[in-house]
Amino acid sequence: MTHDTPKVFSDAEIVERLRRELPHWYYENGWIRRKYKTSGWKATLMIVNAVGHLAEKAWHHPDLTVSYAFVIVKLVTHAAKGVTDKDFALAKKIEDVVQWDAAAESGGIFEGTPDDPRFKYIKKD
Repeated sequence: MTHDTPKVFSDAEIVERLRRELPHWYYENGWIRRKYKTSGWKATLMIVNAVGHLAEKAWHHPDLTVSYAFVIVKLVTHAAKGVTDKDFALAKKIEDVVQWDAAAESGGIFEGTPDDPRFKYIKKD
């Protein structure tokens, strides 16, 4: 484990990098953020658990706002007092996992969630 102080990005660098790499994320009050809209409590809890698992494996922990039909993920590197590569890397991993579309994946092994209101999960952007 390295203890080097990571580079803290400027506001302009953060906004540009989000635009390029994570267009559904935004920068506000010193944090990069993403609001995931869900179909209800069950889906909200699934997202919270997925984010929690990824964060624990990365040993980099976001702040979460959890409600019935949404989860807001907020990332900043507290030790560096700003947004660093750690935040972008974890945001990308979270985005990849939460937004994974099994049915669209090549190979057709998974059928994905049925297009039926009873099985709605995450509301796509």
